Amino acid sequence: MKFRDRLWLWGQNAGSHHNAAGNQRWKLPGENRMEPLEGAQFLGIPNMCRVVMCNLPKPPFDDEAEKLHSMRRIIWSAIGDSGSVRNDDTTDLDEVLRLAEKFPNITGAILDDFFRSPVAPTPARLSLPAVQAMADALHACPARRLDFSVVFYKRQLPMAVDDYLHCFDIVTYWNMMAPAELDDLSRDFDAVVARTPGQRRMNGCYLWNYGEGKPLTRKQIETECETYRSHILAGTSEGIIFCSNCCADLGTEAVDFVREWIEQYADDEC
Repeated sequence: MKFRDRLWLWGQNAGSHHNAAGNQRWKLPGENRMEPLEGAQFLGIPNMCRVVMCNLPKPPFDDEAEKLHSMRRIIWSAIGDSGSVRNDDTTDLDEVLRLAEKFPNITGAILDDFFRSPVAPTPARLSLPAVQAMADALHACPARRLDFSVVFYKRQLPMAVDDYLHCFDIVTYWNMMAPAELDDLSRDFDAVVARTPGQRRMNGCYLWNYGEGKPLTRKQIETECETYRSHILAGTSEGIIFCSNCCADLGTEAVDFVREWIEQYADDEC
């Protein structure tokens, strides 16, 4: 497999991050007009996680899925970000299953912002039996077996949620405070690997310093990218998910570096 084939874009509606309540602390500048497909093409990424943010897009997703027919593989969110409150009561699982019958490049579903705060009364947005039922439905999809993925953050490492984690085919690990904790990246991911034996994993890589509300430096994003590439080469991770088109057109040096970096390694066998 070529290195490029292991890369994914975290695709959300243009302007989603600027419009979200979190931008008061994220402090994204300017205006984001780049849609998911444009972002993937701009960065040279062939695969996409197409994720609902702040309830958008709303089902049916056919028009959005049609726009992405040229993408190699697509994972759709069955639960969107924490601002997608409709997914607290109703998932988009049935919509993902329906779309998979129509669009052959859809390969799975992902749950975004699924685990709650470590001090919350319940650890997750759904019960464990409900999550297992989702896994069973995806694996039994009439079109083809679909993968089941989840977002898991550094801040959630202390949580006793292994029973949940083991329901998923792929655990995607994200560190929103990575610039302040670059020395912890491999150590923390090693902990995730130890907790998910026999499962697949991917690394999430932000293109903006969301944790501290400022741009990533070229050195910071280079350290992250090379760390995640080392996990792929070691066989503990199968890919990198870059977040996202929503900051890819803001003129930052981190985005410029990632474009160059992807081109540098794109055709390497790994």
